Amino acid sequence: MKKFFDDIKRDVKFKSAGPGKKLTEDASTKPQVMQSSAKKQPHHVTPTEGAQRAGAAALARIEQQQRPKVHTSQDAIRNQVKRELEAEAAATAAANESCNVPVKDSGSLSVSGIYFICPLTGSKLTKSEREHCIKEAILMTFAEDPVEASIMMIHTFNKDQEKVKAAVDIVSKYIDNICANPTEEKYRKIKVSNKIFQERVSCVEGCPEYLQALGFEKTMLPIDGQDTSEEFWLLAEQDDGSLEQIKKRRDQLKKAEPVRARLDRQTQAFRPSPNATHFDLPSDFYNLTAEELKREQHLKSEIVERNAMLRTKAMREKEEQRERRKYNYALLRVRLPDGILLQGTFLARERVSALYQFVRESLVDDWQPFELMAPGGRKLNEDEDIALNECSLVPAAVVTFSWDEAVLADIAAAGKQKMSVLKPDLLGTIKTLS
Repeated sequence: MKKFFDDIKRDVKFKSAGPGKKLTEDASTKPQVMQSSAKKQPHHVTPTEGAQRAGAAALARIEQQQRPKVHTSQDAIRNQVKRELEAEAAATAAANESCNVPVKDSGSLSVSGIYFICPLTGSKLTKSEREHCIKEAILMTFAEDPVEASIMMIHTFNKDQEKVKAAVDIVSKYIDNICANPTEEKYRKIKVSNKIFQERVSCVEGCPEYLQALGFEKTMLPIDGQDTSEEFWLLAEQDDGSLEQIKKRRDQLKKAEPVRARLDRQTQAFRPSPNATHFDLPSDFYNLTAEELKREQHLKSEIVERNAMLRTKAMREKEEQRERRKYNYALLRVRLPDGILLQGTFLARERVSALYQFVRESLVDDWQPFELMAPGGRKLNEDEDIALNECSLVPAAVVTFSWDEAVLADIAAAGKQKMSVLKPDLLGTIKTLS
């Protein structure tokens, strides 16, 4: 009997040892074989918290590096745009490859995706295209208006708006001193090595280009009482007309805002449909990863049980806030009196007034007062400073439209009949909900 069990043990050991192994060989080498075989099966591993911090630190160091100077010649600008766009395209492609996010069939979606409009070119852009397309448009304006282009660079290319404000204040002070003392050279020159200039102005992308657009030129000037010279930004003496122009450019710099792509509403009208409340949204609408979305779907079955529990007001408010943070966008349908549906895409944090404006711009009689009701019968007040995600309108909802009853009665008393509600261009492209 003992020999029988010994034979079984020997047989198991033989099978687990693998090819090229002796039965007398130390079993401690076995994990190495398993490890090497595991390496042959690559799989996605979520970066550790330490790796994420290291990656963030590396990106921060890259952001702090000063980018190469943008030349004003059109060929140089095109070359720089090409290099930067190629680098960003490669980075985007690498990021997309590393994210194993399932893509829904666009034909079955309530809206094909999230898109934006470039305010400079009018181009329709995806989220990943926004930044580099706006950058390209700004850089390409240097040939036409270097002052405007450099101002847009300052306010758009730099993420830290506090640094931008500090740089704008210092440059504005330079201009104020020049205009107050136009004949004194000391106010028309800036030492390149000056600590304040280095730390607060030259490091802000677009500031050197702005100075150059104003007429400053880099030149070597002798140092008083020394045999050496040093590099300065120098502005030639200006006449009264030129000084007035510089003041206007200063005001232009101070009033400017970052160039941002605006959300494309993707306005669409639909015929009356029993499927009005059915929404199938793309993943762009959610502020969640693919894995988190799966987990949310899995936990939906627990909602009924959780709602049945006795919860305090503070618990409910905390849960509602957590729910609101899940969504970036809102797809809203407005049910009109004739049953037609008006659909548009919004940022989740946009105000209710933006929804009213969207509807008003789509009406034939945009002067006529109306009301909007959220699901559940809650009236949405246009003058109330409240976000869409605070009205339980995210990620999608159907809102009910109604005319002001008093005005509607006056129109009927005058013998006028209400025709179509929406503008003809929207009715001309009306679709049927699938």
